[in-house]
Amino acid sequence: MFKLESKYKPSGDQPEAIKELVEGLEEGKKEQVLLGATGTGKTFTIANVIEKTNKPTLVLAHNKTLAGQLYNELKELFPENRVEYFVSYYDYYQPEAYVPSTDTYIEKDSSINDEIDELRHSATSALISRSDVIVVASVSCIYGIGEIEEYKKKMLTLTVGDTIDRDIILKKLIEMLYERNDIDLKRGTFRVRGDSLEIVPAYERTNGLLIEWFGDEIDRISEVDTITGHILKDKKTVYIFAASHFVTDEERLKISIERINKEKEERVKYFKENNKLIEAQRIEERVNYDMEMLSETGFCRGIENYSRHIALKEEGESPNTLIDFFPKDFLLVIDESHVTLPQVRAMYNGDRARKMNLVDYGFRLPSALDNRPLKFEEFTKKLNDVSLSGIIANNAVFFSPIVSSSNSSV
Repeated sequence: MFKLESKYKPSGDQPEAIKELVEGLEEGKKEQVLLGATGTGKTFTIANVIEKTNKPTLVLAHNKTLAGQLYNELKELFPENRVEYFVSYYDYYQPEAYVPSTDTYIEKDSSINDEIDELRHSATSALISRSDVIVVASVSCIYGIGEIEEYKKKMLTLTVGDTIDRDIILKKLIEMLYERNDIDLKRGTFRVRGDSLEIVPAYERTNGLLIEWFGDEIDRISEVDTITGHILKDKKTVYIFAASHFVTDEERLKISIERINKEKEERVKYFKENNKLIEAQRIEERVNYDMEMLSETGFCRGIENYSRHIALKEEGESPNTLIDFFPKDFLLVIDESHVTLPQVRAMYNGDRARKMNLVDYGFRLPSALDNRPLKFEEFTKKLNDVSLSGIIANNAVFFSPIVSSSNSSV
């Protein structure tokens, strides 16, 4: 249940706007528009709608600055519920590219903001484990995010009193892409000391979990401060999610590698038949190296470019995105839709134009084209699929301010 906390009450036109929006959602209206100049309390109005409809909510903004502002405002209004932040985790991003005119290959270079990555994991784990969740996201949320069902399967549930060998838990954590680090315990790592195991989940930073065994039985589970080691509180049951959204099991990985190698052979054959020997050698060497890394460690650099095969999807099939983490019955709010929706529409074509050169010149397999954002038609279809199933809460409420004051980049 959403619980709105504020010393203010709706006033002026707000009560009527709230009433009409809620009635529209209940009647199954597909689109509604909330007009208002900057500073007229549109966020507060929408917060009241969220409380009354009581649906998990995705708030879509067109840049990180605006998303951060909405996140802080909604977190203040819903202190007892989960308000999450989901934006691109890159502080700096130079995409992989190839310029044929100068024969220049530009390797991908990026700087990942660890704190934002933590918040992304926090958002997806909250959507799986709770229903009172609001996620404030930028348009980057329409990019592929890995195989959701596999991510859910990798969830580790531990309860006090469970009889389970500690080594089985350690193996499971490795499969979930956690790293053992007995010296520097940080996000996405674990360490073993005697009959105890300390884990810092991917969606936490300052707090970790201390699991203590008596024989093969879990004797105690505690939340601890990772810096001081002080126990904050005891827990009966904990849910631990994978350290990466791109995670899969061993059997599925074998099938994925077979599919990738088959595509590689077809691509090498194509290049040789067209007398493109450099491109043939280039793609063969790259894929062989990546597959060696993938089979040995379960991960490789640029693994997202193989996401179609890892998810066992067909060519051209729509990628899984943050939207797929939401239940069928959810509310979508698009802020400044006159800016946000054109961005959603343009992202696919811009991404494909850059990757076509990489594919044509042997730097990537054609399946890399399926590591992409949603097409605008796929974006609307995902929303229509929900409303067509008889669920009324997935109608979009569009913010369309009369005055737009945000000029920040995405």
